Amino acid sequence: MATRVLIVDDAKFMRHMIKTILLGMGYEVVGEACDGEEACTKYKELKPDIVTMDVVMPKVGGIEALKAIRAGDPSAKVIMISAIDQREPLMEALKHGAVDYVVKPFEKDRVESALQRVTAG
Repeated sequence: MATRVLIVDDAKFMRHMIKTILLGMGYEVVGEACDGEEACTKYKELKPDIVTMDVVMPKVGGIEALKAIRAGDPSAKVIMISAIDQREPLMEALKHGAVDYVVKPFEKDRVESALQRVTAG
C-alpha cells in the first residue's frame, strides 16, 4: 500500500510541483490544502501518513497548523517547506514536532530524501 500524503501550500504551482515529485516516487497524494485551516480539516478527514506543510500561508500559518494537527495526533508526520530566509520558523516547527524540513527553492532529490527518511522511520 502506498504512503498517503497531504500537500499543504498556498501556491497552486508549488502543490503541483510537490505532487509531481510524490507521484513519481510512488506515493499516493490523498489531498491538497491551500492554508493551515484547510490542512487541519483535511488531516482529520483523510488521515494521511505524511503531510508536507508550507510555513507561510494566509489565514492559519504552517506552524499553527502543525501544532493543531499534532495536538490531535501526536504521531503525525509533518515535513515543513519554507523559503530560505525563514530559519527561525523552521527551528520553531522542529521544536513543535515537525519531522524534517525542505527549503525552497528545492531540488527534487531533497524532497525525495526527506520523504524517504520519514517513511523509513
